[in-house]
This record gives sequence, C-alpha cells and structure tokens, in this order.
Amino acid sequence: MAKPTGFMEYTREVAKERSPRERVLDWNELHNSLNEEKQRIQAARCMDCGTPFCHSGVMISGAASGCPINNLIPEWNELIYKGLWEKALQRLLKTNNFPEFTGRVCPAPCEGSCTLGINEPMVTIKANECSIIDYAYVQGWMKPHPPTTRTGKKVAVVGSGPSGLACADQLNQVGHWVTVLERSDRIGGLLMYGIPNMKLDKKNVQRRIDLMAEEGILFRTNIEVGKSIPAEELLTDFDAVVLCIGATKPRDLMASGRENSGVYFAVDFLRANTKSLLDSSMKVIGIPSAKGKDVIIIGGGDTGTDCVATAIRQGCTSVVQFEILPKPPLSREPNNPWPEWPKVFKTDYGQEEAQALFGSDPREFSIMTKKIIGDETGHVKSLKTIQVEWRKDDLGKFVPLEVQGSEKEWPAQLLLIAMGFLGPEEDILKKLGVEQDIRSNVKTHNGSFATNIKGVFCAGDARRGQSLVVWAIDEGRRAAKDCDEYLMGYTNLP
Repeated sequence: MAKPTGFMEYTREVAKERSPRERVLDWNELHNSLNEEKQRIQAARCMDCGTPFCHSGVMISGAASGCPINNLIPEWNELIYKGLWEKALQRLLKTNNFPEFTGRVCPAPCEGSCTLGINEPMVTIKANECSIIDYAYVQGWMKPHPPTTRTGKKVAVVGSGPSGLACADQLNQVGHWVTVLERSDRIGGLLMYGIPNMKLDKKNVQRRIDLMAEEGILFRTNIEVGKSIPAEELLTDFDAVVLCIGATKPRDLMASGRENSGVYFAVDFLRANTKSLLDSSMKVIGIPSAKGKDVIIIGGGDTGTDCVATAIRQGCTSVVQFEILPKPPLSREPNNPWPEWPKVFKTDYGQEEAQALFGSDPREFSIMTKKIIGDETGHVKSLKTIQVEWRKDDLGKFVPLEVQGSEKEWPAQLLLIAMGFLGPEEDILKKLGVEQDIRSNVKTHNGSFATNIKGVFCAGDARRGQSLVVWAIDEGRRAAKDCDEYLMGYTNLP
C-alpha cells in the first residue's frame, strides 16, 4: 500500500476545472491537473483494504462495480506515492491500452466501489490514472514498440472506436498483421467524433493512433464495408475479421410532429461540430448550428450533457435538457448500498456551464414530450410536454403515468434527440450472414466473442449494447484473445 495512514492524514483533492465562463469561450479541454507532489499525496490515500473492490469489474444491479478492465489500482497508487512513475506506467498498461482516454471520459466505477468511499471521500483513482499516462508522454516514455516477429496472419478490424483500437493493439502486439477499416474520414470512432473536444482533445486521440501506426497497424479511412468494398472480400483477403462497428442506430422520438425540420439526432449534431472544429477551426459551422436558437435536448445522459455544452459554445439563446426519469437522490439510498455504482444526483460540466450563463440547471426531470410543433415553413418552433409520475404496475414494474394538468409548451428552434441507441447497423451483418440476438446485437456463442461465421468475431457495443468506453476496451481485449487462439491454436494474450 502507499502509506498506511495516508487515508487518515489527507483529504480528497482533485484539480479544479477551468471556470465555466472561461471555458465556454473555446473548445479546449476543460481539465486541469494537480502538480506531481499533490498527486503523490492523493495516491497515498489508497488504503490497505484487504479486498480491493476498485478493480473487481463485476455487474451489480445492472451497473458496473469496480474497473471492468481490472486495473491494478492499489499497485500503481503505491508506485505513484513512491515516485516510481515509470513502474506505475508499466502496471497501468498491463490492463489498459488507452489510459489517456479512460482517464478523461470514464465515469470511474472504480471510485464508486472504493472501500474508503464507504465513509470518506473516495480515492482520486481516475485522476491518478490520467496523471500517470500524461506524465509518461511528457517524459518521452511512450515510444513505439513493434513486435519483433510476425505470424504472417492477417486480421481485419472493422471500426476504430475504443473496442476496435484495443483489439487491434492486442493482436498487433502478438505479431499479426492488423488492418483497421473505418468508414469515417478520421480514425477513432466515438473517441474522435462522438465525444466533444473539451472532454477529450483530439490531439490526444491522434497521438495514440500515430503511435499504433508506427507499431505496424494499418489504418484505412473512408472504407465502408459493403459499399466501398464487398463484405465478402473480408473473408477471402483476411485470416480473421473482428467486427467493432458499435451500436450506432439511434433511438428515435415517437411524437407527433417528428417530421418537422430542425430535429436532429445528438450523434449527428456532435459529429458535425467536431468535424467543423478539426476541418476549419469552426470557420465553417455547417448544419446543424445552435447559434441564436432556443435548444431542447431530449435525454439526460452523458450525450445529452455533451449537447448542452456544445450548444452553449455555439452561442445558443437558451438550452433545456429533458429527462423522463425522476431526479436522483442527493445521497445513496438504502437500496443502493456500496459497492454498487452510486445512483445519486450529480452536476456535470454542461450543466455547470448552463448554470453559469443562464442562471439555472438546464435539466427538467420526469417530463415527457407529447408533440413537436412546427411553424408555417415546417420548422420546429416549440414542444408540448407533460409531467409524469413513476408508479408500479400490476407486475411490480415502474411505469410513467401522465400528470393531468401539467402540460406545458417550450420554445425551441433546434431539437436534439439523445435517447441512446438501439443496436448496430445491420447492413454488414446481413451481408456476412452474422446472427443477431433478440435485442439486435451481434450474437456470439458459448461465452466467446466468435460469431456463427467461422473466423468472424465481434466486440464492443455491437455485441453488448451501448456501454462505457472502458467496457469497449475490455471487449476489444477479450475478442483479440479469442481471435488469436483461433489463428494460432493457443494464445498468450491476457
């Protein structure tokens, strides 16, 4: 352990983010970091808890408890405290291919199950992780390490999100020739276009991609399998294929007036914005833009929050975020005990910025959209809503019941739908003959990542449904292990 009495001597401290009024003026990362000595002190708070639930990575009550990739958290906390940063890096990279991503965007289920968090503020695990990898880049330790020998086997990884990149990285490390096929114009999937720059600077994404390319991975952009190249070609040109295509089919809003213009899916809005930033430094904004508009976002998750922050930076007149679920409690309730993920009310960066600029939290809870109202040109001008109460039905299941007399009309010239995703796009799956389960996700067999088609594997959101970046990395690593064993008859991958 780091310091036996550290958790009693030191209090939790995380670096303050840039002030909301300052950061909304640009698209730079909102994160700051503690200096080396302060980060060492935070690592010293890691206690000798006997059973470190922080790296358990199990599902409890439908949510992750502990780190899904089983990061060796107590070990690298101790090494940080002792000033052994390079050794800490070695321990971190044993389980996590991309700590510079998870250290910025992961919601940190590890902290939710930190033993110290039972009665004290938890250890700053996420910040500690990010500090290790950022320090490593500064020190020049992150250098390409291509494999010394090659197996001669060729693998196609379709999709370059976190699962695809993790899978490609693992397979390349054991000597396979890996080609990553991406239909977009840039590599990175949701890391590049799904997460705004202020949460994850694209320079950090590109830095890692460049490193992987130097290690021998071939990246091909603007390749949409089934259109740019025949899907069947994958089976003839490669010894194995891993589908990491994500769950990119958005859930739509079933409300009267949906046909009006000015209504967009959140993923399209975020992608267009980031592409404009990368292509022209926001000189060419394109469509859709929130500038000068009343914006409503339907969906209370992270993507909805990203839309709030993006709309503010684009210069919206107002922004409201609808959530059909009730407002979470301020502290853990008896039915949500440690080490479960704490289902408590939190204010994220987008809401902080809305409060600073407009004077109130943009979120409205327990609210349902009933109708989208268009103007004379067929463009959205307002929404009609109704409040709901959540009550148990005859089967004991909570259902939303409309509250009569709670109807309200909200002005909106831009409506963004951030209601999650229904599953993977099916074109490539049908052309390859890959089976899907009842939820439309790719069906894999016998606890493995193999599909019904010989030599074709699947990982990430396409297999498990929409989830966290850290789960995607875990999926990619485990699919690589199965793929390697298929190719070689054995595997040494973790």
